[in-house]
Amino acid sequence: MAFHCQRDCYATELLTEVVSCSPGNLKTECGGKKEVLCGFNVLLKDTVLFPEGGGQPDDRGFINEIPVLRITRLGPDAVHFISTPLEIGAQVLVKVDWERRFDHMQQHSGQHLVTAIADSLYGYKTTSWELGRQRSFIELDTPVVTVEQIDVIEKLVNQKIRERVPVVVRLITTDDPEFDMVRSRGLPDDHAGPVRIIDIQGVDANMCCGTHVSNLSDLQMIKILGTEKGKKNKTNLFFLAGERVLKFAARSFSVEKSLTSLLKNGPEEHIEAVEKLQKTVKVLQKNNLTLLRDLAVLTAQTFKSSADRDKLFTLHRKDGDNEFMNIVANELGTEDILVFLTVGDEKASGLFLLSGAADVVEQLGPRVSELLDGKGAGKKGRFQGKANKMSQRGNVEILLREFINKKIEE
Repeated sequence: MAFHCQRDCYATELLTEVVSCSPGNLKTECGGKKEVLCGFNVLLKDTVLFPEGGGQPDDRGFINEIPVLRITRLGPDAVHFISTPLEIGAQVLVKVDWERRFDHMQQHSGQHLVTAIADSLYGYKTTSWELGRQRSFIELDTPVVTVEQIDVIEKLVNQKIRERVPVVVRLITTDDPEFDMVRSRGLPDDHAGPVRIIDIQGVDANMCCGTHVSNLSDLQMIKILGTEKGKKNKTNLFFLAGERVLKFAARSFSVEKSLTSLLKNGPEEHIEAVEKLQKTVKVLQKNNLTLLRDLAVLTAQTFKSSADRDKLFTLHRKDGDNEFMNIVANELGTEDILVFLTVGDEKASGLFLLSGAADVVEQLGPRVSELLDGKGAGKKGRFQGKANKMSQRGNVEILLREFINKKIEE
């Protein structure tokens, strides 16, 4: 069946009836953390909320002010996942998140238009597409799309938008002669009922279950951002449609304004200024590394020249690195002394190195790592790794001092 949202993509609410309500789960992921929400799967007599399909994400909205967290298609049905149960047979008001819906309509119809123009001009077939949160892309069956071709495609799609070309939704049966003539990537295995055709009049006719604008003028504009190499000798073409173009322009101007303030020059000079800064940073980093190496050698030599040098040498530097620690350890020569070095934030995480006689380091290395809540490995008299609790350096020094004192007593 065609849902109300497919028959009238501009409808924002619908009074309908609850057909079924059963317990269900929803798998979600937020910030890399996976969760399973317990709730209810609701089937309605009809709906204005589009279930995912055709490359288009599902809608968001409300059933009687209860947030709908996910809508999925199950054969001819749309399954609404909510947190509160509903009574079967109850009349409910379904409302759609219009901003999200209209954005999806613009991107989806924009994809159909770009796909049709790329095919008609250059014979580049669209093999897949993705409606992303920030930008969308079309996968074209060609290894290269030139800058000149992108420019021509963009100009023609925006010309069609200015011509206010109607977009008509038609339903046909699978035995209709037109079925075999309409562009399509195939029907899903569980498809049932008539086939929905999105007809951009005079431009393209394509099978699609998604929501679309009724006139290309509602797309406002399309901006092709560029291309990148895709999979299997294909090209991904990135684009924005409608309100996303305006938001992109606003973000770009905000960034440009901030860069102008930071770099103290005009937008046309930003790239040159950043390139100069990068070169300066590389020179400074090189000089800093040279100084750190010199400091490491000097630190070790100062300790070695001391008349009453200790059996334990400890050192912490906030701005050091692994190379700095290894140079110090190499210069000291660690057979007769125990060396404990750390670099990084004193109260957070950093790097550590323990060096000395091989048997001693093999014994103490894991214990040092454990105290620092770190991970490390060792061989040939050195144990080094990452420390997550640099604040425990003091406890490590106590451990090492006790070990040395015990050795002296023995």
